[in-house]
Amino acid sequence: MGEISRESENLPLDEESGPEPTTDQSTLIPNGSDIIYDMVCVGFGPASLAIGIALNDAIDPAINGGHTDFAPKVRFVEKQKQFAWHSGMLVPGSRMQISFIKDLATLRDPRSSFTFLSYLNHKNRLIHFTNIGTFLPARVEFEDYMRWCASRFEHVTHYGQDVEEILPGPRNTDGVVDYFTVVSRDTDTKEITSMNARKIVIAVGGKAKMPPSAPMDPLIMHSSKYCTHLPSLLNDTMKPYKIAVIGGGQSAAEIFHDLYRRYPNSQTALIFRDSALRPSDDSPFVNEIFNPGGVSKFYNMTSDERKKHIATEKATNYGVVRLELIEAIYHDIYLQRVENPDEAQWQHRILPETEIVQMERQQETSRIRIHVKSQSEKENKDSLDFDAVVVATGYQRDSHEVLLEKVCDLQPEGLSGWVSDRSYRVALDEAKVSTEAGIWLQGCNEQTHGLSDSLLSVLAVRGGEIVQSAFPNRSANADSDGSWVHASP
Repeated sequence: MGEISRESENLPLDEESGPEPTTDQSTLIPNGSDIIYDMVCVGFGPASLAIGIALNDAIDPAINGGHTDFAPKVRFVEKQKQFAWHSGMLVPGSRMQISFIKDLATLRDPRSSFTFLSYLNHKNRLIHFTNIGTFLPARVEFEDYMRWCASRFEHVTHYGQDVEEILPGPRNTDGVVDYFTVVSRDTDTKEITSMNARKIVIAVGGKAKMPPSAPMDPLIMHSSKYCTHLPSLLNDTMKPYKIAVIGGGQSAAEIFHDLYRRYPNSQTALIFRDSALRPSDDSPFVNEIFNPGGVSKFYNMTSDERKKHIATEKATNYGVVRLELIEAIYHDIYLQRVENPDEAQWQHRILPETEIVQMERQQETSRIRIHVKSQSEKENKDSLDFDAVVVATGYQRDSHEVLLEKVCDLQPEGLSGWVSDRSYRVALDEAKVSTEAGIWLQGCNEQTHGLSDSLLSVLAVRGGEIVQSAFPNRSANADSDGSWVHASP
């Protein structure tokens, strides 16, 4: 597939935009600061990256049959200093839970130069990967694939910028808002920067969700910081630390399984409310809920039908563990049983049906004391002390509500909360906002778009849907009725 075509780069660059992009960059063009962008993406994780790739492919003449008149002014704004995808959960040996075909481009257009196979070809590993005989690459390799994709957008990405709010622009002569202002703060200098854009995409990911019983303490960390924070906190791998993991899902199980390899002399405990670790359901028919077409099917259901489906399909994603990992953990626990039938003396313990009552720092020991009670025996309470506690209790996906506080007055009258249509566009009052301006939400629409909303499975196709929704009349490869189509090979 090779590198992407650069034919579209004969367009002049703004003098302030720096050197002309190299052949390793995307076809998106950097611009000066005194402009109104066509689109600004807040957050540059996989969701925004998939949108950037879809925009790039809409410009790439190798894909769109020679169209080069579509040249949107785009900027990505990211809080992190560089692209990173769940860097705290790149547990050694962990694999992806979806096929590499569900990368950031293939299901939308396999001709894209941003496919996982293009990445392997670029890295001279294509033939070697085929010899592995798997559709599930290592998580560290898939993260490297996404960093490789992101590196080609560095010339239009502003890292180290923490977006604080989004403001409506001034009313134009028609009395409507036709652009928004993104206000961000430099994470180092604290300098405030503002950018104007007609289209805003908010894709900031989830915030770590901590249980109410967890105090603010460096010894208590969310699972998202496991690989980045725990090694510096517990820096002697041979020391007999005591470590607790709270949660019964995939992340908790991966961490628990990794701990007694990372710290072979440690004592570990996996604590969760359910009666057992439960396997995820990734069987073929059930897995079709993560097909791109499943989003429309779910969206067209009634509210009650959606709630029922989420409850029924929860075992595909929440509080469940891949079967092979459950079996590996059970095997390790079983070997302890062979050596010593007394579970209380085991080095690694699983404590199901256990509720966390309270956590606190013990000043005399500098450890975290966890007060627990058995759910089967309400009066049976106990206290356990640990050198560190890893909490794997998921994420909250409501950051957009804070970012959009100043935009609330532009919502339609009587509408409660932020409502996205099928194309992820937020409902705004047409009498107050121009049709050329809009806001799109990514990763926080599970209640209306289904369980795949915060996952990787639909990103490639969804990126194309966002591009088509934001630029319906300007996208290359758009037919007369505005639907997304591919040019003939």
